[in-house]
Amino acid sequence: MDTNLHNTYLFKALDAYPYELEETIEALNYALSYEPSNGKALCLLAKIYAEQLGDYEKAKSLYAEALANNLEMVSIYPEYLYVLLYNEDYEEALKLIDFAVSVKGIDKAVIYTIQAQIYEALKKYKKALKSFKSAKIYAFNNNYISFLKAEKERIKDKMPKKKKAKSKTKKRKKKKKK
Repeated sequence: MDTNLHNTYLFKALDAYPYELEETIEALNYALSYEPSNGKALCLLAKIYAEQLGDYEKAKSLYAEALANNLEMVSIYPEYLYVLLYNEDYEEALKLIDFAVSVKGIDKAVIYTIQAQIYEALKKYKKALKSFKSAKIYAFNNNYISFLKAEKERIKDKMPKKKKAKSKTKKRKKKKKK
């Protein structure tokens, strides 16, 4: 019976978010009172803290708690990784990615895309391109592949341009002028 009530309130909270925040919080509080360790409820609460309140530290702790309760809940990982990215916790995010790609059923294309975005934030453009290439391998639709191609081009535009070595003929011309 408690599980049914918990689910009812959880569905109400999910349905109300993000348009009715007061209703979302009320339903979420009821859901968490019936099952305080429910991963889905904790994720929604973390999402509210991150997206609506900008409290990334609180969101991080809620996502970590949700993961501690259910490591196989694949929907946690992308949201948690974005919170780590926005909070500039890059090393922590990269460690989580190493684990996330081993979770059965995870969308590896999305995880590698987030990894590329982290490398971009770190200005490690070659690693970002490599991660986008990995994401492309795991992508399941053409729209996502097109998105990844556009992202790769965007990263290539950010990369510092290499200075071309002066050709030998230009060097000879300069010597003759002197």
